[in-house]
Amino acid sequence: MSPLALGLLASLSLVLAALPACLTLANLLVFRRAPQPAGTAVPTVSVLVPARDEAAGIQRMAMAVLASCGVDLELVVLDDGSRDATASIIEELSKSDTRVRLVRGRPLEAGWCGKQHACAQLAEAARHNLFVFLDADVSLAPNAIARSVAFLDQSGTSLASGFPLQLTGSFLEWLLLPLIHFLLLGYLPLGISRRNNSPALAAGCGQLFLTYRHAYLKAGGHAAIRSSLHDGIKLPRAYRRVGLTTDVFDASDIARCRMYTRSFDVLQGLSKNATEGVGSPRTIVPFTVLLAGGQVLPVALVAFGMATGWHHWPTWAIPIGCVAAACVFLPRLLETARFDQSVLSSLAHPLGILLFLGIQWFALARRLLGFRTSWRGRSLVPQ
Repeated sequence: MSPLALGLLASLSLVLAALPACLTLANLLVFRRAPQPAGTAVPTVSVLVPARDEAAGIQRMAMAVLASCGVDLELVVLDDGSRDATASIIEELSKSDTRVRLVRGRPLEAGWCGKQHACAQLAEAARHNLFVFLDADVSLAPNAIARSVAFLDQSGTSLASGFPLQLTGSFLEWLLLPLIHFLLLGYLPLGISRRNNSPALAAGCGQLFLTYRHAYLKAGGHAAIRSSLHDGIKLPRAYRRVGLTTDVFDASDIARCRMYTRSFDVLQGLSKNATEGVGSPRTIVPFTVLLAGGQVLPVALVAFGMATGWHHWPTWAIPIGCVAAACVFLPRLLETARFDQSVLSSLAHPLGILLFLGIQWFALARRLLGFRTSWRGRSLVPQ
């Protein structure tokens, strides 16, 4: 490769790496944690949990919710055809705590994704007008709901979504799940998203949503995204399409989630909804350029330069390549400090990006070929 070509590649990689680095720095200042409640009013809340085969952790989640302070709540768990002891655990708990209710889910209707079908039924069953949609694998701190409600009210938004701390165990959890924060903070300008209500700038985390009944109904609820596998993106977009505002907050200090327990589950989980996010036909090529060019290429160029003694590199391009490589790791190291992530995982970031992109392309290929995937024993229609 000619010296000029190397210099141009280094310059391009710097531009692509600097974008998420600068945006992360800006976003970390405004991606705030939920505030302490103001005033003495105690909100009345329906905590709504869809559950399918969650026996391993459903009691831990329920006990954490029931230990909440500063709110008057009911906990409604919908058993979505579980094949394990999920329903019996909640049923037993409801005998000792009247705040707990078990709802038996209706059979899945044609055209619906299982989670959206379950959440729509939970909204119908809720007795209170303030909804907290919570995944069964999320554990809350005692003040989590009260503070999340305070964020919803103080922000004046119609739908608030918290991003919990992601717990990791297996290798692919450790390598890939920290990318949730990296993609959010590196490629979505949160300040602009709060001023511009475009659906294209919507974001959320399906693990924790808060909204009021009237806003939920105006947006069409989960029926508006009935076939979606990715409520984290699709539900906020549904709200924005009808003129309602949405916002996100850092819930890492009040909520924890262990989404997966095995590397295989990570692959299956990330691929099942990939084609509604980064891996969609419209976004996969630009995101491949952004991620491969900005998060892998700078490190590859510097590694090549060091291995060859920087021969054939123009002198002016060497510092450009090194700065670009530093920009690759800066966001992840900042997020490591903020969200209690692994330093080694941050250093393995380029490998994680390559694998993440591979999952996106694999999921898109499966979709285009008409293959179905499955989750929790259900076959999912390709989106």
